[in-house]
Amino acid sequence: MSSGNVKHDLFAQFARIGKALSNANRLEIIEFLAQGERSVDALAQIAGLSIANTSQHLQQLRQAGLVTLRKDGQRVYYRLSGDDVVQMLNSLRAVADRHLTEVAHLVTTYLDTKDHLEPVLAQDLLARARAGEVTVLDVRPPEEFAAGHLQGAINIPLNELEARLNELSPEHEVVAYCRGPYCVLSYDAVARLRERGLRARRLQDGYPEWKIAGLPVES
Repeated sequence: MSSGNVKHDLFAQFARIGKALSNANRLEIIEFLAQGERSVDALAQIAGLSIANTSQHLQQLRQAGLVTLRKDGQRVYYRLSGDDVVQMLNSLRAVADRHLTEVAHLVTTYLDTKDHLEPVLAQDLLARARAGEVTVLDVRPPEEFAAGHLQGAINIPLNELEARLNELSPEHEVVAYCRGPYCVLSYDAVARLRERGLRARRLQDGYPEWKIAGLPVES
């Protein structure tokens, strides 16, 4: 119902987005859906939540217009409403990086200890990949890789990395990526590869950021 104050009414609608984002589980669900469409039960499994709890979070996101759904028989699948949802999450992360000291502390304590080297920028990786100078490694689960990945990337999920090291040429530096800037999978992959004597670095961002930048992808 309108209050008669258009500006106030608009801000009330904007606040619906803020309310939907005010939960860590929902933010993580957005990151998972940024990799591609998923069913409710698949999201529940990867997020470590019950199906009922996951459904409630998805309803909150849907009411705020951030996700859409489709039904296939008895199964319900969700996807992000658009790439601008990923951009919004990235903006939120950037503001937190700049203004919350707790974010810097968590990154320094838990992520930088795994990889202290500067990550590779997207345009640098694109140029080096086209020149055949690097191996682009996607360490996400196979279903995420199948939904979309960097052009020319190979998929070795983190839990298979030790057994499949022979697929990586020691002559090329490996650039690993996963779901986003703070995805632990790529940090762990780089650490393990270096322990095995391979040259390895991380991509600064993940697949969603690469995609919305208009850089080449495959599916």
